[in-house]
Amino acid sequence: MIVISDVINTLAIFWLSALIFYILVHRGLWIFSDVARTMGMFMLEKALGPGIELVEGRTGSAARAWILQSVIWMMIGALFTFEGMWLAHEPTALHSLSAWGYDPTAETLAATGKAVTAFGGISMALIGCGLHILPKLLGTGLASERNATLVSFLYSGGIFVYLVGSHDPVIFGIKVLVIGTGIHVLAMTAIVINQLLTVSNRSGSIPMPAWLILLGLMAESFNLIASISTGGINEGDGQWLMYRLQGSGFFFLSLAGVVLYASSVGSGNPLWSKTLVGATLLGGLFTLNPFGANHGTLVADLFGLDAGELAMSTNDTVIVTFLMALASIPIIAFVANAMLTIRDSSSSSTAGMSEINLGLMAMIPVFIGSLFVQTDAVSGTDAISGLSWTIEEMSRWAVLVPLSLGSVLALYPSITGRELASAERSRTAFWLMGSAVLLGLMLSLTSSAIDMALLDAGVEDPSSLSHELSVAASVIFYFAVVAMILHCLNMVSGLFRGEIVGEETEVSSSIEADTYNLASATSVSRILASGAGMDTMVVPVGESDEKGSATDL
Repeated sequence: MIVISDVINTLAIFWLSALIFYILVHRGLWIFSDVARTMGMFMLEKALGPGIELVEGRTGSAARAWILQSVIWMMIGALFTFEGMWLAHEPTALHSLSAWGYDPTAETLAATGKAVTAFGGISMALIGCGLHILPKLLGTGLASERNATLVSFLYSGGIFVYLVGSHDPVIFGIKVLVIGTGIHVLAMTAIVINQLLTVSNRSGSIPMPAWLILLGLMAESFNLIASISTGGINEGDGQWLMYRLQGSGFFFLSLAGVVLYASSVGSGNPLWSKTLVGATLLGGLFTLNPFGANHGTLVADLFGLDAGELAMSTNDTVIVTFLMALASIPIIAFVANAMLTIRDSSSSSTAGMSEINLGLMAMIPVFIGSLFVQTDAVSGTDAISGLSWTIEEMSRWAVLVPLSLGSVLALYPSITGRELASAERSRTAFWLMGSAVLLGLMLSLTSSAIDMALLDAGVEDPSSLSHELSVAASVIFYFAVVAMILHCLNMVSGLFRGEIVGEETEVSSSIEADTYNLASATSVSRILASGAGMDTMVVPVGESDEKGSATDL
């Protein structure tokens, strides 16, 4: 069992790694000298030989490749998740496929849906948007468009290995998931080098949304360094902690940076508060996000290790519970900032804004449910463990998928140079997905609660109401599969039939406002909170139609 010193050491090394990286970036990434940059570019392009010539190097081609593959993996993930829900109450539904050698269980399909959705759909969407956003905010181009495009197919190959390994973990004596993890680490290393070279070529300071994306991308490396150096990766408590750090680091920080940028661009409003962005950044790094599974079995499987037992001491439980509860601060800061940024009613017509709103509204309730489930698990009581699977799916399909997919849709025109093929199809897909993830998963949660209550009461006979609710939940969740198919078709068709957008203008709304209309007396702090900077023009606006004069702030 991992002791308290190991928990603290793992967290300390993670936080120290983030601090050292922050200092290095502020010093101009001096480790990237001219020689190092040349070597980095050689590794990204020339070292690949003729393979690099298979892809194009036009601006935006890398981000386009990542986001298109992400929505395909979301569609596949939704399909496997639906099949897992259906087989949970009808185990013989796919029995006819056993003649072809395919006879999965509900647990197998659910695990496949989880891996494909998280690592394929959500992760590729966040990385793809980051490849577009970071160069924009830094005033430079991506270091290597061709390498990032090629790596997207390598990364998808790793997700396919995860898909196979979820069904059959060992083939010919080889642990399949470990191969997928190796491919994942190789692809992420290439992306990290690419983005670091991009940062080293920046023309100005690094805005807050860029810090969120950059530190979120690096958090996976910090997590590996901390967990391996302390040996926690071999223990049940350490595996659980590694799962939590991945959720707090890569998923939350990257998601926050991408969503805040997309909310600003989609609505045309500046970020409501840069202070809240800082609270989101610091809170995401120094707290533990409770979203996801209440154990570290997935971490053990991905690294080919034995899953350890989650048995924390009292001091460990107090520390991690406090850090999970403290995560409410960055989550509330992020939700409030994003919702106030898109407060303009005109933003409702922009593709992706509805999905972002859905994810933001669901985030705090799902956070509360996840906090209860995680606290119950680390304390060892397991009083509400029966709700853990449904709460985990809610965190994935009601929060992470809508936010990441909504950001992709909002940035789709600027990434591809074309609009989506059909706005009506996009709206239909939103309502289908909203119904599936809210109504369907709520019915599943109710069914699980009934089963848990009967189990606590010692009733052996299954409840017919619970069975009917689980059937209804499965049927309704199928709408998510249809919605993802529509989104996928809409994005792919948009590449060929979407309206060509005009020449892209420089987007500064995610950093600060260019002008501020002053209609009445106000304070300087309120002007600055609206996204204004020292170069923002304050324009007096009266009730008359006469044009006012501009005044430098």
